Amino acid sequence: MKRRTRIKICGLTRPQDVAAAVAAGADALGFVFYNDSPRYIVPEAAAGLIAQVPAFVSTVGLFVNAKMQDVAAVLAQVPLSLLQFHGDESPAECAAIAAAVRRPFIRAVRVKPDMTAADLLKYESEYQAASTLCAGLLFDTYVDSYGGSGKVFDWSLIPENIASRIVLSGGLNAQNVTDAIRQIRPHAVDVSSGVEAGKGIKDLHKIRAFIDAVHVADNSN
Repeated sequence: MKRRTRIKICGLTRPQDVAAAVAAGADALGFVFYNDSPRYIVPEAAAGLIAQVPAFVSTVGLFVNAKMQDVAAVLAQVPLSLLQFHGDESPAECAAIAAAVRRPFIRAVRVKPDMTAADLLKYESEYQAASTLCAGLLFDTYVDSYGGSGKVFDWSLIPENIASRIVLSGGLNAQNVTDAIRQIRPHAVDVSSGVEAGKGIKDLHKIRAFIDAVHVADNSN
């Protein structure tokens, strides 16, 4: 049986972009609840977008160093499937928030140039040990600011024995995602700026091209 790489389109802000991502075959949609991000969306608007999302498409809320009450306030309005912690949250902090709001979470690890495979293995073991609600790690490129970088990190740092469990992010687009999947074989890929016409404004053709490129990689197994 051919493997299928799951696909998350992140940073959605408009109904037409949600519709385009769903129609193209995205498995998950990401909504950014970090005020300093150009892709920030207010909870009321996110709730309206999620109302048009069909069954079996996951909705993910991205938070950066948010307090438990802030996450709970968003969830009171927005029926998210999954939390994504993208700041400096410790394993204990992620576990406590996830338990309080009763949602699984993924932890974004911003990969620095001086990190090693052992560092990434340590991250996985620490977050998995902290909570049964930890659904896995997302590896993104380190930049000084939080959120999407639009830059690629050294994929060879990812240990082969955890690659099939991780979400690969950071600078992905239709031109490089096929090679990324062939090299890493991640569980999923996450894209934001790589399918945009402008910050927070998605491009239908880029979304389709990205998803088609993922399918090319999957079909070449």
